[in-house]
Amino acid sequence: MESARTSRHGSDRAAEDEQCGLAGEFGTCTDEHMSWFQLDPESVVRRVAAAGGRSEIPTLRTSVNRGIVGFTVVSVAGFTPWAVFGHPLYLLLGEAGLYAVCAIVFIGLSGPLMHRLILGPGSLSRFYKLFSIAFGAYAAAWIGGWMVLHGNAGSWLGLLAGTAMMGWILSRAFGVRGGTLTVIGVLFGLNAAGYFGGGWLETYFAAATGLPLSRATQLTIARSLWGVGYGIGFGAGLGLAFHLSQSPIRAALRVTAPASPSGPAPH
Repeated sequence: MESARTSRHGSDRAAEDEQCGLAGEFGTCTDEHMSWFQLDPESVVRRVAAAGGRSEIPTLRTSVNRGIVGFTVVSVAGFTPWAVFGHPLYLLLGEAGLYAVCAIVFIGLSGPLMHRLILGPGSLSRFYKLFSIAFGAYAAAWIGGWMVLHGNAGSWLGLLAGTAMMGWILSRAFGVRGGTLTVIGVLFGLNAAGYFGGGWLETYFAAATGLPLSRATQLTIARSLWGVGYGIGFGAGLGLAFHLSQSPIRAALRVTAPASPSGPAPH
């Protein structure tokens, strides 16, 4: 009996290793029992089969573009409470409260604009659940880092802490057992590029002279430009992070389900 159990365990392990090998584009593997919201490959494949057996498998470029376009729109809206209503909201809610309002706008608009970053049917509700947790943790860590140090040091600390939290949550949600540091690095690098690039745009436009605008309007536009830069950078990071985290799902879909004509891809 012991040898039978050993043989059975070895067979299960071999099947698991085979699945990991199929999904190993980025050195990742998943565990169905570790994922959140049924975002593991087995659950996604079952949903696809129940929906008719066809699923779009987006390319890396498609995922990144979706992240950029969707999150840039979200970001401009999310910066609006600060850009347009910053002073009264600051007086009413304080600094942390103002940033919390911005975070609520980010989360509230993210679903309709970005849910297709998640593969398979039922992506809208699952995206809302996952992004609410991930962005909420990111925002809390960023606000904490900023309020501890302020200035560039506070921004760097907040970005690092926030993207580390978000990267870990994304990897955990998809049940990925490897590649978490890659996801965190992607989020941190592109988030920082967008954040500081957007900050440069804001400073440059706010200091511009000779524009046929009132000072208040010029400052509002400048702050919104920061939102554009932040949205492009962090959106690219989110698109890439979701794509990397779902590498095992794409591998499973290629094996078990025909791809939609709009989405066959090598990555």
